[in-house]
Amino acid sequence: MQAPNLVNLEAVSKGFGTRTLLDSVSLGVGRGERVGVVGRNGDGKSTLLQLLARRMEPDGGRITQNRDLRLGYLGQSDDLDPAQTVLHAVLGDVETYTWAADPRARSVMEHLLGEVDHQALVGSLSGGERRRASLARLLLTDVDLLVLDEPTNHLDIEAVSWLAGHVTDRAGALIVVTHDRWFLDAVCTVTWEVQGGRITSYDGGYAAYVLAKAERARTAQVTEAKRQNLLNKELAWLRRGAPARTSKPKFRIEAANALIANEPPPRDKLALSQLATARLGKDVFDVEDVSLSFGDRTMLDRVTFRLGPADRIGLLGPNGAGKTTFLKVLTGQLAPDRGLVKQGKTVRVANLSQTLEEIDGSVTVLDHITAIRRTAALAGRGGELTSSQLLERFGFTGDKLTTRISDLSGGERRRLQLLRILLDEPNVLILDEPTNDLDVETLTVLEDFLDGWPGVVVTVTHDRYFLERVSDMVYAIMGDGRVRHLPRGVEQYLDELEAGIPRRPASNVLTPATAMSNDLPGAENVAPIVDAAAARAAKKELNRIERQLAKLTETERKLHDQLAVSASDYARLAELDAELRKLADERGELETAWFEAAERAE
Repeated sequence: MQAPNLVNLEAVSKGFGTRTLLDSVSLGVGRGERVGVVGRNGDGKSTLLQLLARRMEPDGGRITQNRDLRLGYLGQSDDLDPAQTVLHAVLGDVETYTWAADPRARSVMEHLLGEVDHQALVGSLSGGERRRASLARLLLTDVDLLVLDEPTNHLDIEAVSWLAGHVTDRAGALIVVTHDRWFLDAVCTVTWEVQGGRITSYDGGYAAYVLAKAERARTAQVTEAKRQNLLNKELAWLRRGAPARTSKPKFRIEAANALIANEPPPRDKLALSQLATARLGKDVFDVEDVSLSFGDRTMLDRVTFRLGPADRIGLLGPNGAGKTTFLKVLTGQLAPDRGLVKQGKTVRVANLSQTLEEIDGSVTVLDHITAIRRTAALAGRGGELTSSQLLERFGFTGDKLTTRISDLSGGERRRLQLLRILLDEPNVLILDEPTNDLDVETLTVLEDFLDGWPGVVVTVTHDRYFLERVSDMVYAIMGDGRVRHLPRGVEQYLDELEAGIPRRPASNVLTPATAMSNDLPGAENVAPIVDAAAARAAKKELNRIERQLAKLTETERKLHDQLAVSASDYARLAELDAELRKLADERGELETAWFEAAERAE
């Protein structure tokens, strides 16, 4: 007999004002299940978690929990006592030697609070540090069900990777709301999508959810095509003369009207338009021998970095290592102590910062955008979009257009900030933690927008999925003043952190897709500097060679089939053997060329 669910929702409804977030939802969480919750901002994900944790009562329906259920809840705000020390707030009255002897406790404290003074008062911590302290306290308690609302916020890539392993290895069930798609895929066994007051369940993590949703969409498309054919036939029948309408069976008319009445409303599309982009010249940013210090701390140490047109780079590094500082130096917001920063004459920079700018909250969304620009040109498509059409592409539809900015959620304000930036039609996008407060659907559309966007993109983010999706090259700023290239990207970064490899880079001279050279005095082996254009050419060469190898493999297969058919024809066998030898030589040349191109691409 199957064990009862830990928590059950039976026909639960919840709304705020005139808006219904959950409409007669029934679901449950079983023992050992790890559920990821996705959906657009404002659709009710956090409300669902509060209902499951009994932090909120439903308007209708029933919520039941297993008897003696131990439930741990991490909300979007903490309840830590600001007068307590970090150690006492997290561990209570437990002696140091007790928790230090527990491997799990040591791991939690090291990965979440390793850089925080344990004797500091909670009230002196930053918002991110308080958030990590709350998460650490929860993870150190024994519970049957963990309910986590955005646990990956304020965690770097290394900490997110550790957290995924920790919650996977731990006993008990899990419900998590997060926009970190890599985390969802690494942890979750079930995915719930909250949309339009309903919750749809999918087996598996994020990748399985995307595949299943795509399959459902394909099936729905086929069903819809059949339905439309039937609809057309019914409407054609109805359009016949009045005698026909009065003499035909009434149920036929009712069936046609039912089809028309059931026509689904158009989906609220959240698609970003390609805005007109100013043309970039050959030079974008040139950083020559730049150094910068704050007090006795060196943030940048003789760094040389070159960024060219169409380059797309991602920046990694621990919190406080200097990633945002580097971006400010790059864009001229912060002057270096020494060295030169040169910006191309045609560069138009737009910066999506971590903080939300102050906007008059009494103004409606439509009025705010209209005051900035009434129309926006579409790059490469001709024509223009009005402000209301543009807002619709960003998910601001219906009553959201007339909503005051002060009433928007954090995610909606973040989306509005992104729209304001794109209205300036930049050609260089600096994205400093762009995934904060953005839902998965908005992130997917933003990634699709960046795919076709012709400008330069520099991204700083702890969202591993987003980083790997939008960046061609990855660099690390580790806090030692240097910037180093990571040919293998995030995997190399995590491997080196785990292995404790020294952070000193092979060179402080960087261009995108560059093999680092050793700039230490007396260094004998200096790796050649490869510019971005050469790296891109090498990648194209790799793709071309791989296509040729695939064709060659198919040709070889066909020749072997012919050998089997021509077993008694010795002349034909000799011809086929000669062709196979020729193909083998060609394969050897292609494989050699592939290895050479792979080295250049790194």
